This record gives sequence, C-alpha cells and structure tokens, in this order.
Amino acid sequence: MPGRKPLPHPDDPMVAAYFEHCAAGKLCFQRCTACGAWRHVPRIQCAQCGSPDWEWAESSGRGKLFSWTVCHQAMHPGFADEVPYAVAVVELEEGVRMVSGLRDVSFDSLALDLPLRVVFESAGEGVSLPYFTSV
Repeated sequence: MPGRKPLPHPDDPMVAAYFEHCAAGKLCFQRCTACGAWRHVPRIQCAQCGSPDWEWAESSGRGKLFSWTVCHQAMHPGFADEVPYAVAVVELEEGVRMVSGLRDVSFDSLALDLPLRVVFESAGEGVSLPYFTSV
C-alpha cells in the first residue's frame, strides 16, 4: 500500500538553508571564499583548503549524468506508485555531484554525460526538491 514520501526536516541550519534555497527555486551550494571550491553536502570547512569561510552561491543548474540506477522495487512505501524510477548522480558544471531523481527522461536515453538541467518539484509542506531532466 503506498505511503507518504519522507520529507527533509533538517536540524542543522546549514542544511535548512539549502532547502530554503530550493523552496525559492534556486539550486545553491556552498562556495569557499578563500579558494573558490564548491561543495555539497553543506559543511563547516572546505575540503580543499580547510578554510571555515564560505558563502551560498547559485548553481547554473546544468550538469551531466555521472551515474544512475533504475529502481524496480520501492525502498519506501511512498515511492511504490513510481516504480520503476531512476536515481541519478548528477555532476553539475561547478563540479559538485549530487544524488537526485530524474523527470521526463526515458530509461532508453540514459547514458553517461547526458546533458541535464535542474527542475524543482513541490513535495508538500513548503518543501521543493531538485530533480533533473534532459536539456
């Protein structure tokens, strides 16, 4: 029996800020103000230079398919109505990689480096989540 999808309820203010940007229709990541490195998931220190100084910066939202899998069995009841569905690792132009779902992309078209762009989808309760579709 299908259930309700789990929604993010971040306790960490940095993670909460990420989802606030998504709710505004913006895909934003942290960028180190010392060396310029982009990073995701949000964290307090740069992995490149160790600096604690950073800012939120908007991504282009464009990237390419780095890896994917097609799920034929829902791992949570909230996704039962969507099987089969693809889960993807997307490499953004900024170099950040993130896990997301795909929208309006046929399984037959999935290929390494497939050009993608971000789209936002309301998940309810004021939460919008980033998904990707082909360019």
